[in-house]
Amino acid sequence: MTIPDVLAEAVLSTRSDAIVAADKQGIIRFWNPGAERISGFSQAEAIGQSLDIIIPERLRQRHWEGYDHAMAAGRSRYGESDVLAVPAIRKDGAPISVEFTVMLLRDRDNQVIGIAALLRDVTKRFEEMRALKRQLAAKG
Repeated sequence: MTIPDVLAEAVLSTRSDAIVAADKQGIIRFWNPGAERISGFSQAEAIGQSLDIIIPERLRQRHWEGYDHAMAAGRSRYGESDVLAVPAIRKDGAPISVEFTVMLLRDRDNQVIGIAALLRDVTKRFEEMRALKRQLAAKG
């Protein structure tokens, strides 16, 4: 195996960060061990399901409007260096905070066939920042 092959396998199988890919309809087609760890959904439970399994219900309409627009337009409104921070939900219904980047997936004809996202659970950091803000507000 070549270094790029080994690297690709190592990145895709990481448990550190979630790597999720969905088709144009938002059906999950790839779910790595990091996605399992962060979400609580196994690969078998997630593959073939809608991204709704990790999107809080109150945010779904806005998510799908943006998703459908990106699929139709062939571009995301978020740039390559944009890191998005949003709430998500775990299998047990617990809310989490995630940061992620997205990239459109294209076939050999340059047609958009889906989207991939790299996600990181930042719940602990988010909660620490919120507590610090409350402490500062109480002093002020």
